[in-house]
Amino acid sequence: MEQYLNDSEYIDWRHSDVLNKAVELAANCSSEEDIAKRCFLFVRDSIKHSWDYKLNPVTCKASDVLIHGTGYCYSKSHLLTALLRANGIPSGLCYQRLVLDIDISSSRFTLHGLNAVYLKQYGWYRLDARGNKPGVEAEFYPPVEKLAFPIIYAGERDLDGIFSEPLPSIIKVLTCNKTIEQVYENLPDPEIF
Repeated sequence: MEQYLNDSEYIDWRHSDVLNKAVELAANCSSEEDIAKRCFLFVRDSIKHSWDYKLNPVTCKASDVLIHGTGYCYSKSHLLTALLRANGIPSGLCYQRLVLDIDISSSRFTLHGLNAVYLKQYGWYRLDARGNKPGVEAEFYPPVEKLAFPIIYAGERDLDGIFSEPLPSIIKVLTCNKTIEQVYENLPDPEIF
């Protein structure tokens, strides 16, 4: 479990802003499940999805996501992981391969980033703080998963594993592209897995 509690360059939970927010979210909570839910709801509802809101800058580090209040799904998952780890709750990153544009016949695929949290009562539980919008509704109902995107279309799938650090392809797309439009044009397709 140690790897799912570590501080790192992109899951920088020891950053003062992240630590302060983690403490604030945990205030008056009676259980780790309550803390996890508060962290989830904060990231889902208070941090804007960069593409939905057409917001720059492109963020990657958890602290930058918090400071700027925006991030792609990957970045939001970095922040949620950091907030959970700052509260001593093991958390990791999960990915799905999804059709990017359902209405386009080319069926371009991309990675989608989400989280897993270890809750003593349930074990590992996946949750998705991407941000709700019409047609996308993720919730926190352990042990039942209510993710933003169910696997529906041919070629879509959940990637195996819970990662303690972001995938290199995610870091590359978020650090090598300066605008949300550039990120969108270069979203990684995980067919290599």
